[in-house]
Amino acid sequence: MTTVVETLRLTKRYRGKLALDAVDLTVDEGEVFGLLGPNGAGKTTAVKLLLGLVTPSSGEARLLGVAAGDPEARRRVGYLPELFRYPRWLTGREVLRLHARLAGLDPAAWDEHVAAALATADLASRADDRVGTYSKGMQQRLGLAVALLGEPRLVILDEPSTALDPLGRHELRGIVRGLREQGTSVVLNSHQLSEVEQVCDRVAILDHGRLVAVGSLHDLLSPGGVRIRATGIPSERLSAFGEVAPDGPWLVIRGLGEERIPELVEAVIGAGGRLYGVEMLQPSLEDRFRAIVGSP
Repeated sequence: MTTVVETLRLTKRYRGKLALDAVDLTVDEGEVFGLLGPNGAGKTTAVKLLLGLVTPSSGEARLLGVAAGDPEARRRVGYLPELFRYPRWLTGREVLRLHARLAGLDPAAWDEHVAAALATADLASRADDRVGTYSKGMQQRLGLAVALLGEPRLVILDEPSTALDPLGRHELRGIVRGLREQGTSVVLNSHQLSEVEQVCDRVAILDHGRLVAVGSLHDLLSPGGVRIRATGIPSERLSAFGEVAPDGPWLVIRGLGEERIPELVEAVIGAGGRLYGVEMLQPSLEDRFRAIVGSP
């Protein structure tokens, strides 16, 4: 599989302060990759380094096989910054045509590219209205349309759902999934952990500039244990299966995997207990995030 993003010991210091510390990451073609971390973790610095907006103190970053910041790489990257403003007096279509020109797209294909981006961002019906009449959510959609101009191979989205309502966030997830299906890679920098959990193939968690966890959601969201409701058996008898904690009329056994459930059921019944229910506990990405970096 083609590697679209690669960082090697990527490090950035600002006036002696370490913002990113020797980070190694890869993003593959057609992969949706989530970049997570609390405020000040280094996420924005990582994005700026990937886009060539700042230079690394040491290490390197490569996009699409060339050095980050190289014009050849940036021509094939779409970017939606967290904070952006477009002239209020321009129409949505004019903003997109301006960015098509800045991106160096073939003028003969501008209308085609603009129409495709407007359709994807669901702005076609408001394309000729001035940006000053757009709601915050519509301006966010316009920024997304700009990022999708020219069918980029890599799209970097920085907090893309900030101004979107629930329907808009649902549509954004559909757009991201559609990009993956057509082989486009997406780097998603977001605080919306539930959004990340629904669309990302892998995630990386940064904390104080360090990479503290990276992997697929399946790998990171390891089983949280089992919840069991039984009578006639002391909870101490269950301690062989893991840490036991009460949860109302239930008992939670932390760290117990699905493969040991038959053994647990056999132990309860064998001890003369009565079993009323067994449930697997699957931690959310938010649970895992808090466990890794601590509560904000």
